[in-house]
Amino acid sequence: MRVAVFAITRNGARLGQKLRESMTGTELFVSRRYAGQAGNEKVCFEPEDLKNLIAENWKAYDGLVLIMAAGIVVRLIAPLLESKESDPAVVVIDDCGTFAISLLSGHLGGANQLAERCAFVCGARPVITTATDVNELPSFDMLAKEQGWLIDDITKVKQLNTLLLDQQEIAVVDPSGVTRNWLHGRCKVTFFDTFAEAVRSQARGFLFVTNRHLPPQTLPKNLLILRPRNLVLGIGCNRGTPMAEIEEFVTTQLKRIFLSTKSVFCIASADAKSDEPGLLEYAARLEVPLRCYSGDELNRVPFPSPPSAHVLAAVGSGGVAEPAAILASGGNRLLLKKVKSENVTLAVAELKES
Repeated sequence: MRVAVFAITRNGARLGQKLRESMTGTELFVSRRYAGQAGNEKVCFEPEDLKNLIAENWKAYDGLVLIMAAGIVVRLIAPLLESKESDPAVVVIDDCGTFAISLLSGHLGGANQLAERCAFVCGARPVITTATDVNELPSFDMLAKEQGWLIDDITKVKQLNTLLLDQQEIAVVDPSGVTRNWLHGRCKVTFFDTFAEAVRSQARGFLFVTNRHLPPQTLPKNLLILRPRNLVLGIGCNRGTPMAEIEEFVTTQLKRIFLSTKSVFCIASADAKSDEPGLLEYAARLEVPLRCYSGDELNRVPFPSPPSAHVLAAVGSGGVAEPAAILASGGNRLLLKKVKSENVTLAVAELKES
């Protein structure tokens, strides 16, 4: 976790130096007036530049620790707030190092954990105010964060966490079994094998862990969908195919077999496509890596479709989409065998469970 510490007082500079020395990946910003209190490794700023400095670094760090009054911090960061999915963790420490307050992005941003780390270093008391934590209950956003799952609709987290606090029943469908082990009896939940069984229950809220695309008209209210990142897209394309064409074809095919692009773990292709602009742009759009394999690697993988002479001449293997998807999934079966458009070839595999 990359952390920026901001100090505007003499005591703050000393506390900031202690945090920088004790926490890996921490950079210290100190008011020039107190530069002599903060050791050698720091960035100095003029007091009147603090507001702009925080704005400039808002997205550059995972967490911000501000050693100053909470009121100052609230006024400084208010114009910068966007979403609990994207805002950094913000922790406030008072000038005497008595309290380390988790102020913003306590769960997804990691501010609660950052406050506890700061408190340990400074000998302060961590102040955590998120309702699930103070009631010693699990929270579904932390479940998603710990498992690396994508939250389909962040507004649903608050609804389900409220139901947890109110001790209302929540119906859970999670074929992986991870949720059952993670909750381990800490709240009122009932587990079902299918979505249909869960929806027919008397539960007040619903949690589905799935890579499936679920038609909106079939979904109940108070439904939180968590997306495991476990789909591999094997993609081949003609040189110069634009990103928009790749995206349109993939999205259409995934919807056809009821799979969600939000569960994509990576894109797999041939080495010859490692510099393909449209493919790279599409991977960046999905925020997933592009994994490429040599012709020899692809040729060693049995795949269901007949080899293509055209592909063999172009990239040195009898196929791209299917063998690449199988390789990147750890050798698992294909959920979608090769389908083609004029310029794009797609196959889909699911990651093999470890």
